[in-house]
Amino acid sequence: MTDSEILNSDTIKTLDSSISEVTVYTDRALVTRRGTVALTGNERELAIASLPATIDTESVRATGAGTVAVRLLGVRTETVFSSEPVGDRTAELTEQIQELETQKRAINDKITARKIQLKFVEGLSEKSVGFFSSSIAKQQVGLNETDKLLNFLGTNYLKYVSAIAQYERQQRELDKQIEALQQQLWQVQTPHSQQTFNIIVAVEPSGSGNFELEVSYVVMRARWTPLYDLRVNTTNNQINLNYLAEVNQNTGEDWTGVALTLSTAKPGMGTLPPKLEPWFIDIVYPRSTQTREFMMSRSRQPAEAEIALDDRKFEFEENEPVTGAAPQLMAAQTATTQVSKEGGTVSFQVGGNTKIPSDGTPHKVTIFSENYPFKPEYIAVPRLVSFAYLQAVVMNPLTGATLLPGKANIFRDNTFVGTVKLDNVSPGEEVKLNLGIDEGLKIERELVERQVDKKLIGQQRRTSYAYRLNVTNLHQVQVHLTLKEQLPVSRNEQIKVRSTLTNPKIVAGEMGVLEWIMSLQPQAKQELYYQFVVEHPPELTVTGLDI
Repeated sequence: MTDSEILNSDTIKTLDSSISEVTVYTDRALVTRRGTVALTGNERELAIASLPATIDTESVRATGAGTVAVRLLGVRTETVFSSEPVGDRTAELTEQIQELETQKRAINDKITARKIQLKFVEGLSEKSVGFFSSSIAKQQVGLNETDKLLNFLGTNYLKYVSAIAQYERQQRELDKQIEALQQQLWQVQTPHSQQTFNIIVAVEPSGSGNFELEVSYVVMRARWTPLYDLRVNTTNNQINLNYLAEVNQNTGEDWTGVALTLSTAKPGMGTLPPKLEPWFIDIVYPRSTQTREFMMSRSRQPAEAEIALDDRKFEFEENEPVTGAAPQLMAAQTATTQVSKEGGTVSFQVGGNTKIPSDGTPHKVTIFSENYPFKPEYIAVPRLVSFAYLQAVVMNPLTGATLLPGKANIFRDNTFVGTVKLDNVSPGEEVKLNLGIDEGLKIERELVERQVDKKLIGQQRRTSYAYRLNVTNLHQVQVHLTLKEQLPVSRNEQIKVRSTLTNPKIVAGEMGVLEWIMSLQPQAKQELYYQFVVEHPPELTVTGLDI
């Protein structure tokens, strides 16, 4: 069925429409289209043609406004199959591949030239070793001449090696681009029918006049995922949270100049809570050969969604086209979104000048950028690492937005620390960020006692251990430190481990963990000391005590 077969009727009028608004969820998007038409009063259906196959047909809704009273009687979708012309696209992709192949050959020639130069330097180096060694021994060549030659060889060697490595990286990047284009070319050249949808809205106009039709529908193959840049300033204990969104869509429609909204809602989860089914258990039976037949059939019928509208007149509204205000050129300013909340759902209004093509590649959008104070805390495990680790405890304000799970790049004083997985952080909830080693705390750990009692006590061999730790705060501010040490844990009832002394006094925690929580003034020192004993029958050989 073709567009002409569906829409070629005196009572059906096809509208030219454009996308005005898009709301992107985590796994789909809601698209709003608008189109204006001049009605004569004879029309019975309005049509918007050639919409992508990613539409959820049951999600289609319609409304409108105009200078004439119009009743909307219903909305349905019609499936259209057509062959896609591939000649122009094939030629375009082939030309792009040939251009990249030409660039690749040019780079390959440069690599060959650099390898010839490198081989010359290596050969000159090999031949010079014996000559200069004997000449220096015979005092025929001075050390200055030798030094100049070595500098010449070393400089040029690094120059050519670096150039070859750079060209090889460019070559690998070109290979990736060529492979992607070849994949597209293969898809284009593979014969297939293109499926599209037409949206048909049944109308009953009361007369002639202008009418603006608005349709909305849900499309799949669209999503957005959060991405964070966290920049920590340890001088003023501030964290700049740059909340980004990676929008990815391959819906079959380009979103150009649209008002984009990002939503944390999950429309795909349904409205009903999940139902618990019986949890069966059984014994294992011998496996027998059984014949099973699964009859699966699925047919997609044109969906028809009724819309409930009052019999009323729609007043025509002059809607200005959605355009983004021209941004002023200002240094270091990033466009952000407007945040709105409704219940537990948060929406981010990006603006009306967004361009996100249907190419499946991620496009970054800045949601907002805010500064938050943080509370620095330090944690140390001297038995494993002789350094303390800095942690930042940040509170998401009650007025803040929900931070969805996503990847976070952490920078500490403009130095990249690493990438972590950020969990869901609701307003009013704390999050703890690990910022790596801090050398402002000096920690020394020393085994001061390891003594085996010569006499058996109750037919038990007893070995005593003691450790001393010294912690020094080299910072100019007070710091809070949690220091953890460890006692051995017995896996045999004949081996007993007892803590005999801790200074300052604490109680051993789960799995033999000793934990001190302390505050250290600037340049202050703190000494920690602990002892423990291991008792076991003398005939047993204990493993794991090589400390």
